[in-house]
Amino acid sequence: MKINVLEQVIKIVTLEIEGRLDAFTATQLRSKLDELQGQSVTRYVLDLTNLEFMDSAGMAVMVTLLKHARQLEGDVKMVMPKLEVARRILRLTRFDRVFDTFETAEEARKSF
Repeated sequence: MKINVLEQVIKIVTLEIEGRLDAFTATQLRSKLDELQGQSVTRYVLDLTNLEFMDSAGMAVMVTLLKHARQLEGDVKMVMPKLEVARRILRLTRFDRVFDTFETAEEARKSF
């Protein structure tokens, strides 16, 4: 028997989100995610290292992405923000329990 592995592709997209993710900016993220989903991406790393603030609109986009990815047998990993204020928001909303969280994007990518 002969087995040839011609190509193994694991597409993982890392999105660095900097600044504020709120009602004014969430639509930009949603548009980018729609574009990526059209390319059959199902594995994401949301790098929130430089996130300063996130409101419910930003959280809604992240939850929608997570649901979509998991329906397609993918997943979303999250890199925790450096700023304690942003970390606190994620802990209070229990996002740190809904998403697998990591300290670096490299750790998050390796977890796939």
